[in-house]
Amino acid sequence: MYVRQGGREAADIIRRYDSAPKMKNLFSLLLAAAVACVTAPAFAQASAPAAPAAKQEQHAAGGAKSIEARVAMCMGCHNIIDYKGTFPEVYRVPKIAGQNAKYIAAALNAYKNGDRKHPTMRGIAGSLSDQDIADISDYYSKLAGETKLPDQPTKQPNAQVAQLIQKAACQSCHGSNFSKPIDPSYPKIAGQHDDYLFVALKAYKTENNPAFGRNNGVMGAIAKQFSNSELKALAEYVGSLDSELKTVPESRFHHQQ
Repeated sequence: MYVRQGGREAADIIRRYDSAPKMKNLFSLLLAAAVACVTAPAFAQASAPAAPAAKQEQHAAGGAKSIEARVAMCMGCHNIIDYKGTFPEVYRVPKIAGQNAKYIAAALNAYKNGDRKHPTMRGIAGSLSDQDIADISDYYSKLAGETKLPDQPTKQPNAQVAQLIQKAACQSCHGSNFSKPIDPSYPKIAGQHDDYLFVALKAYKTENNPAFGRNNGVMGAIAKQFSNSELKALAEYVGSLDSELKTVPESRFHHQQ
């Protein structure tokens, strides 16, 4: 009796459902919502890890390409042996492989903020972020490998240059062998190209020139004590010394200088 009655009630529900389109639509919506509630969390859990992994891969690849691109801007001059700049005069661009990272960073920031005036270098430095500068500086500081120099230069200056060195007090900042500065933000200068050193020293003397010069109170005061011929004599001696600095060419070249 109960089974027959239950069957009639079920059949009656089905007839009413079939005869009411609105109820059919409501039933379908409720069913779809129930399925979505069950499957959505599982789908989200399954797919979520893929996005961070993809981002990490893209970041790693982008970082590698980024440092290559940043260093490439430098290699066009500083990784070519005896490459010469032409502004404000012809001279070999400095060796920077093996230079102190903090000094390279300080120099790039000086070009960036205008304390060092040089159209090409200011344009390049101005395009670099703080992280770019840190990465480039670290790269070049390690590029030359390690070279150990004696505490004193193996080549002694003549009497005239010795007096100029004493007057300028070069070793009080750049070290007894001109390659162990008292602060890593100061440069190693032993064995640097003498023509570059001469141009750099003259730049510290230059004033009121929007395109050329270097604003540095200490170096400016020192350089202004000397004539250009005296600065040249200093540069020639320091440039003749053994050096930790190198020009490291690309692999298609076969020697270092």
